[in-house]
Amino acid sequence: MKARVVIVALVLSLSIFTLTCKKLSESNIDKKIDNLFQSKSPCWSKDGKIAFVGTDQDWNYAIYVMNADGGKKIKLANDIGIHSNPCWSPDGTKLAFNFKFGLQREGNSEIYIMNADGSDQKRLTNNSTDDSAPSWSPDGKKISFSSERDGNGEIYIMNADGSEQKRLTNDSYDDSSPSWSPDGKKIAFVSHRDWNSDIFVMNTNGSELKRLTNNPAYDGWPKWSPDGEKIAFETNREKDYGICVMNSDGSGLRNLTTNNTYRDRWPCWSPDGKEIAFSAFKERISDKDVISEICILKLDTRTK
Repeated sequence: MKARVVIVALVLSLSIFTLTCKKLSESNIDKKIDNLFQSKSPCWSKDGKIAFVGTDQDWNYAIYVMNADGGKKIKLANDIGIHSNPCWSPDGTKLAFNFKFGLQREGNSEIYIMNADGSDQKRLTNNSTDDSAPSWSPDGKKISFSSERDGNGEIYIMNADGSEQKRLTNDSYDDSSPSWSPDGKKIAFVSHRDWNSDIFVMNTNGSELKRLTNNPAYDGWPKWSPDGEKIAFETNREKDYGICVMNSDGSGLRNLTTNNTYRDRWPCWSPDGKEIAFSAFKERISDKDVISEICILKLDTRTK
């Protein structure tokens, strides 16, 4: 079976204040045929390109770039290994990403950067444990990331060339998936405090920690809207994973996709804040692998 890039139109009414959403159906899906089994972890550049992780028929995990309509797919990273979590630099000239050598799932991942055309790949971290989920500062000078180098997951920050790596969180809980606010003043991230996964926010020096979500379900992968007013995230509050959005202070939470039949993960905002790209997992092939495709939600501007 081949993966598809799909575009989903979803209109949110002004009257929606509770967790409701329109169910996705075949009638409103624009099918784009591709030769990839998996397409996931989308990230939108300022000029409208979407970088994502694609899995080919040999289950090689590589980074691709395509237009927002699914056209002109280009494979950027061709090394044998597992690529994940691509993230555009603010000016769109570079991509940060995770890479794990070899085809085995064991081992550790490190953070790399490369030019937008896939050239000049450089390794930024070098540890015996996982470094992952890079997020650029709005000025492009720094990168936040999560690392297990101190025994559990913590949030770190470094210069864009990999120098001056510094820990921001320091606790006994796993902290992961940092996301830099557009004004450069805060970092949202995921923490497993109270034995469940919730979204927190802090200043970029690690001070003034604030909890944004608090429930027994999993909330993860927070991403700021371009205007900094909202945060999209993935959650399994309903029967399966879906995409929610809330105000940047944690209020006004709305469910966008969790009533559909897919597992929706890894949200990412368009440059104008009118759309959210995400990964929809549709069919399980084995205990570890499923068919997934990139979807786009078109948000009604009246909800701004």
